[in-house]
Amino acid sequence: MRKKIIAANWKMNMTVAETVSYLESFRVHVEPVNGVEIVIAPPFTAIAKLSELLGGSQKIRLGAQNMYFEKNGAFTGEVSASMLRELFVKYVILGHSERRQIFGETDALVNKKVVTALASGLRPILCVGETLEERDAGREKEVLETQLRGSLAGVTAAQMNDVVVAYEPVWAIGTGRNATPEQAQDAHKHVREVLAELTDAGTAAKVRIQYGGSVKPANAASLLGQPDIDGALVGGASLEALGFSEIVKAAVA
Repeated sequence: MRKKIIAANWKMNMTVAETVSYLESFRVHVEPVNGVEIVIAPPFTAIAKLSELLGGSQKIRLGAQNMYFEKNGAFTGEVSASMLRELFVKYVILGHSERRQIFGETDALVNKKVVTALASGLRPILCVGETLEERDAGREKEVLETQLRGSLAGVTAAQMNDVVVAYEPVWAIGTGRNATPEQAQDAHKHVREVLAELTDAGTAAKVRIQYGGSVKPANAASLLGQPDIDGALVGGASLEALGFSEIVKAAVA
């Protein structure tokens, strides 16, 4: 059985003060919830404070939204794996479509980050997904395979145990339009098949694959009920503590 993993990607939202207030409320809502792994990935500016507040919590894990593959150096604006580890970050989101589209990140660059994260003891949440144009052209499975093969190059079967994959159809991120449960399941099944080719069937069966793309309390249960959907990477809906807690609860319903 794969333990569901629900992750909040706050993106460029939440001040330190807002983070403190959010966590106080969120903890009350999820206190009775067990059997699901919760991750919160705040902006870099709030990681230290959130780390302090979580205090090594086993219920809520700390995540980061990005990192660079070099250990240190003249890389203005970047953050290294060791800097994140020092703050007890457990997960790091890599290859998000916004990083790929807005900042021009390629599969090769994402691969360097994935390899570095794993070597540094961080667990990557690797994002893959097709655009609307690619889906309309019937190329979604080809795109997913290309991204997976490129982003996971050199990653061993043993290392895959520490990788979470997030399938995020780009056309559903922040648009209010989400893939149907059937569309999402079909994509997740394909991702698992590609992972089996890259490693082996046993390893692929253990990898957790999240769905991301306008996940809300109203649709979470139907998505999370699919056989190959092992969690959610939640953007906008994670900014409100009660709403996000409802998504978390849907993972164990």
